[in-house]
Amino acid sequence: MLELIVKALLIWFGILILAIVNGTLREAVLIPVFGKFSGFILSGALLSIFILAVTYFTLPWFGAPASKKYFAIGFGWLLLTLVFEFTFGHFLQNKSWPQLFEAYAFKNGNIWPIVLLITAVAPYLAAKVRGLI
Repeated sequence: MLELIVKALLIWFGILILAIVNGTLREAVLIPVFGKFSGFILSGALLSIFILAVTYFTLPWFGAPASKKYFAIGFGWLLLTLVFEFTFGHFLQNKSWPQLFEAYAFKNGNIWPIVLLITAVAPYLAAKVRGLI
């Protein structure tokens, strides 16, 4: 069980790095080129694709746990993402709580809640596509 948790954490850290790169790409390229609304949608779609791809390609590393463990991994990734988002945003970037919650309002093309949903279900979906469950 501990080995599965460590592997899930390592993959989540990889996803975190991709999310940071995606955010940088959004601010430096996507929003200036496509505008705020389209830039946010493209960024959310790209990050969702990255999460699904990383999950799909790393899934065999987990072995073949029961389907409920895939849900547990996804839920763990969701919790880690939320803790990181609020901790980093509030305490390191000095964003107010209303500013942080704004990302959950589907405002200006921001599809962050969909990205979070993808994060939560990615391990189960990838296992289903690979025929592991």
